[in-house]
Amino acid sequence: MEENKTIAEVAPEVAPAVEETKKSVLNASVAPEEFDWDAFENDDVYGGSVEAIAEQYNQTLSKVVEGEVVEGVVTAISKREVIVNIGYKSEGVIMAPEFRYNQDLAVGDKVEVFVENTEDKKGQLILSHKKARQLRSWDMVNAAFNADEIVKGYVKTRTKGGMIVDVFGIEAFLPGSQIDIKPIRDYDQYVDTTMDFKIVKINQEFRNVVVSHKALIEAELEQQKSEIIGKLEKGQVLEGTVKNITGYGVFVDLGGVDGLIHITDLSWGRINHPEEVVALDQKINVVILDFDESKKRIALGLKQLCQHPWDALDANLKVGDKVKGKVVLIADYGAFVEIEPGVEGLIHVSEMSWSPRLRIASDFLKAGDEVEAQILTLDREEKKMSLGLKQLVANPWENIREKYAVGSKHTATVRNITNFGVFAELEEGIEGLVHISDLSWNKIKHPSELVAAGDAIEVVILDFDEENHKLSLGHKQLLPNPWDEVEAKYSVGTVVEAKVASVNEKGAVIELESEVEAFCFNRDLVKEDGSMPVAGETLTFKVTELKRSAKKVTLSHAKTYAEVKAAQVATEADNTKKAVKKINSNIEKTTLGDLDALAALKSQLESK
Repeated sequence: MEENKTIAEVAPEVAPAVEETKKSVLNASVAPEEFDWDAFENDDVYGGSVEAIAEQYNQTLSKVVEGEVVEGVVTAISKREVIVNIGYKSEGVIMAPEFRYNQDLAVGDKVEVFVENTEDKKGQLILSHKKARQLRSWDMVNAAFNADEIVKGYVKTRTKGGMIVDVFGIEAFLPGSQIDIKPIRDYDQYVDTTMDFKIVKINQEFRNVVVSHKALIEAELEQQKSEIIGKLEKGQVLEGTVKNITGYGVFVDLGGVDGLIHITDLSWGRINHPEEVVALDQKINVVILDFDESKKRIALGLKQLCQHPWDALDANLKVGDKVKGKVVLIADYGAFVEIEPGVEGLIHVSEMSWSPRLRIASDFLKAGDEVEAQILTLDREEKKMSLGLKQLVANPWENIREKYAVGSKHTATVRNITNFGVFAELEEGIEGLVHISDLSWNKIKHPSELVAAGDAIEVVILDFDEENHKLSLGHKQLLPNPWDEVEAKYSVGTVVEAKVASVNEKGAVIELESEVEAFCFNRDLVKEDGSMPVAGETLTFKVTELKRSAKKVTLSHAKTYAEVKAAQVATEADNTKKAVKKINSNIEKTTLGDLDALAALKSQLESK
């Protein structure tokens, strides 16, 4: 009867036919040897046709169409499979990796599935959760984006610049900067995890989706920031965690809101990088220096929690005392020396050496040098100190007249060359000027014609200016003045033989004896054959002008041969004159002879 009851429950429509087929129905519970095979062959085993009973049974089940997306209930979960009941005559099996994005899946959860096949060769219902998601995913993504909803995503893998996230079956891009509010050093820790995201960008044309986890954190922290900043006060001391370190400062997490410690507020002493003071993830106490509620910016300080080093400076320290320190910074104008952490003094370049020659600080010191200096000025209120190096050695100008008397001869080093002369160093701190007029007895255009920087030069002390630390030197004074002999040796009209040193547009420079140079203009330089001489050629010249005050000698080559020609012409003219006179004399004598005869004839005639 239990058997008959079950059948009645399944197919109540066939109840009237039960009584007529009791015998056949009993076949279902008899022993095999007593089974009525004739009835079975005539489809009378269940008291009616098999097709009719199957149809009636199918009507009690859900209508399932292949290719449709339906909703099912998870009935079992294993490592490899997920069993889903969609109300069909058999349950469907879905591979577990299709639910990898949803690690919180549990029995009883409703899921959407795609009906691939109602019955395969093995009679199994074939379902796919992945295909169902793909069919509905783009609509779901757009709906979530428009509604500004939070979605779950499965981080599949790491890629360049971020991560690939499975959202509703669509691969979305998670930029590295959008993972968290703090910098992420290890992206791999997020692979194979499920996280909440906010869809921040969709490209409809290419179906690209960008998600952010950081946006959710920021939204959550935004309210916290407002609450925290509203409670802040200047001078308040808080504990925070070093979140990020940059070249210009340190970002500190104050528990939901970040503040910046500028590098200048990290230490009273001079530092090159914040890493010298703090480390990443280090917990530190900071003081609030300032904040902006509208911009949510907080300025923090670390050094302010410590006493200012100037306040702890030895009260007995005064001007004139010697101190030791370390060079922490070099500039062109000087060097900063740290006496104590946070206490620095400036050694100006002018206080590094007694030498008046201008140089840069790096010529004397370099960063890291340990030095001893003298305090020149000390201002505790302004927290300023100036130091000097040269004060620790004797001032060479104090006994300058004893060591470098006027007229004494010395060897100096050329340090600098200018248009007006040469600065020569006698010793460290003692320099003098050799004026261009005191370099050579001859006239020169620039000192570089005679000397170069670094050359040793013999000098004589000419004069002093002790108050202004100026020294006048001479070089030509150590050499005999060639112009003492020039006037006598090269007087106007003197004919000399000399070499052409150089040729220019106006004429040529001629080398004379005793290192004296003369000049010959082009009009006087033309040779007898009409050509012009070249440098290195030796010719005969005549002195036409000499000015000792201007150290000027003017020569002429043309006059040497022009005057000879004139003399020859004069001689020839004189000889011609004499010849004509002789001829004339001869003519006069002949004429007079003739006149005597005529006179005798005249007298003879007159006597008659």
